[in-house]
Amino acid sequence: MSKITKEQYEFAQSRIEELLPLVDDSTPANDKNAVELTMMSDIVIAYEKEHYPIEKPTVAELIELSLEEKGMTQKQLASEIGVSPSRVNDYIAGRSEPTLKVARMLCRILNIHPAAMLGL
Repeated sequence: MSKITKEQYEFAQSRIEELLPLVDDSTPANDKNAVELTMMSDIVIAYEKEHYPIEKPTVAELIELSLEEKGMTQKQLASEIGVSPSRVNDYIAGRSEPTLKVARMLCRILNIHPAAMLGL
């Protein structure tokens, strides 16, 4: 696919708005509106990937988000991984990064994928 212009992107966005009410879960995949909706969506996705890339979360953000998801406090996490609560706070504030041993425990306890922890 060649470079998508801002005009094509904006056109695709407005077409999606028009097509959405015409397509639902019972619409056959080969319906002309469903096909066009897929094509317009692909254009929007391609443009946004190029112009608005999503940054990978930092280790600090991963820990903070995972704590929220699990409803766990920094203090609880600290006691589970064997560090002080202030050390956990340092990780979340980005003042320090966990050692490999601690990172491994964080991945296990907070269900963080190791690749995400490594920034991959």
